Amino acid sequence: MTAQLPALQIAIPLLGAFITPLIGWHRPRLAGLWALAVLAGAAALAVALLMQVTAHGPISYHLGNWAPPWGIAYAVDHLTVLMLLLITGIGLMAFLQARPAVAVSMPGREPYFYTLFLLQVTGLSGIVITGDMFNLFVFLEISSLSGYALIALGEDGAPLATFNYIIIGTVGACFYLLGVGYLYIVTGSLNMADLANLLPALYHSKVVLVAFAFFTVGVAIKMGLFPLHTWMPDAYTTAPAPASALIAPLMTKVAAYVMIRIMFTVFRPEFDIGVIPVATILGWMAVIAILVGGIKALAQTDLKRMLTYIMVAEVGYIVMGISVMNRPGLTGAILHIMNDACMVACLFLVIGALAHKGIPRTISELGSLNRKMPFTMAAFVVAALSMCGLPPACGFFSKWYLVQGTVAAGQWVFAGTLLVSSLINAVLFFRVIEKAYLAPGGGHGHDDQQHDDGHGTANVVRDEAPAAMLAPILIMAALILVLGPFSGTIIDAVISHAVPAAF
Repeated sequence: MTAQLPALQIAIPLLGAFITPLIGWHRPRLAGLWALAVLAGAAALAVALLMQVTAHGPISYHLGNWAPPWGIAYAVDHLTVLMLLLITGIGLMAFLQARPAVAVSMPGREPYFYTLFLLQVTGLSGIVITGDMFNLFVFLEISSLSGYALIALGEDGAPLATFNYIIIGTVGACFYLLGVGYLYIVTGSLNMADLANLLPALYHSKVVLVAFAFFTVGVAIKMGLFPLHTWMPDAYTTAPAPASALIAPLMTKVAAYVMIRIMFTVFRPEFDIGVIPVATILGWMAVIAILVGGIKALAQTDLKRMLTYIMVAEVGYIVMGISVMNRPGLTGAILHIMNDACMVACLFLVIGALAHKGIPRTISELGSLNRKMPFTMAAFVVAALSMCGLPPACGFFSKWYLVQGTVAAGQWVFAGTLLVSSLINAVLFFRVIEKAYLAPGGGHGHDDQQHDDGHGTANVVRDEAPAAMLAPILIMAALILVLGPFSGTIIDAVISHAVPAAF
C-alpha cells in the first residue's frame, strides 16, 4: 500500500472531483461532506509521504510500471512533501470555511464549486509531485482552468478579471510549453532527472538558452513576478472569498516551486550563474517587485486589494532568496514559501469571515471591529505581525535567512530592500489594526447593531464568525506562531535536503 502513495496522492482528489457532481445531483447535502472527506484523505496521504521520505529518503514512482525516460515518473523528495503538506493542509482549511460561505453565496451550485475546488487541489498537487516536464504542463493547465472558473464566480468585475487572467496565463503556459519542446528537440527526453544528466553538455546550445528563457518568463507570469503581475490584483480581489482563500496562498507558491525545480534540478547552479546571468536579472526584478508591491499596497483602500499587492512583494522575497545563489538564501526562499502560504491563507480566511458577515472591505469602515469579531481580529493581528517580520511568528525566521543570504552574497541593496519592505508592511498593517482597535465604530453592514452606553460611546454587539469559519482561522494563526520556533527543526529535517549540495 505504501508503494502506491504517490499515485493515490493524485488519484484520490481527481476521482473525488469526478464523483462530486454525481453525488450532488442525487444528494446535494452529501456533496460537501464527500469533498471534505476527499481533502482530509489527501492531507493524510501527504503526512504519510512525509514520514516515509524523512525515514527512507526520496521516492520514485513509475506510472504503469513504465521506467523513465519513456514513462512518466512521480518524484517525491523532501521539497515535494513540504509542498504537498501546504497544498492539502491549506486546501482543507479553506474548504472548511468555504462550506458555510458557499451555501449562502451560491445556493444550488455547491457541488460545482466543490468539483472545481478538488480539481484545483489535484492540479497543484500534480505540479509538485511529477518528475516529467510535459506532465507538469498538464497539471499546470488543470490548476489554471479550475482557477479561472473559480475566480469567474466572484463579484462584479470578476468576468473581466478572469478574461485578463486567461489571456496572460495562457501566454505563460505557452512559454513553458515552448521551453519543453525545445528541450525535447535537443535531448529527446522529458524526464527531469534524465534532463539533468543530459543538459550539462548542451549548456551553450542556443536552443537550450532559448528554452530556459521561455521557462523563466512563463513561470514568472504564473508567479506574478513584477512586471508580469498585472493579472493578479484584479483576479484575486474579485474572486469569491472561498476561492481566494485557496488560490491566493498556493498558486504563486507552487509556481515558485517550479522555478526552483527548473533552476536547481533540471539545470544546475553553474548554468544559472555562469552561462546566463539569470540570477542577477531575477535579483533586481525582485528588488523592484518588493518596492513597487509595497508602494502600490499603500495606495489601496480595499483591504483585499491591499493584500494582493503585498503578495507581489512577497513573491519578490522568494525570488530574491533564489537569486543570491547560496545556502542561506535558498533556505530562506523555501522557508518563506511555507511561511508566506500560511500567512496569506490566514489573512484571506479573515477576509472570508468578514465577507460572510457583510462587513465591507474598505479600511476606513473597520472601526471597532475588534469588539465585534475579537477572535477573528486577533488572528489577523498574528498574521499581520508575522508579515512585518516580528518574532516569534514564522515570518521573522524566513526573512532572517533571506537577509543572511543577501549579506553572504554581498548584495547590500537586496538586504536593505528587505528591511525597508518590513517597515512598509508595518505601516500597511498597523493602519488596519489602528482602525479596528482604536477608531470608533464604523458601518459594518446593514445589520450591525450598536447601542449608546450613556456616555456617548457605542457598545458594539459581538457578532463573531460561525465556528465552522472561525476554526480554520484560529488554526492558521496558531500554526504561524508554532512554525516560528520550530523553523530550525523544519530546516534540518526537510529544507536542508532540498538545497543543492553545491551550496
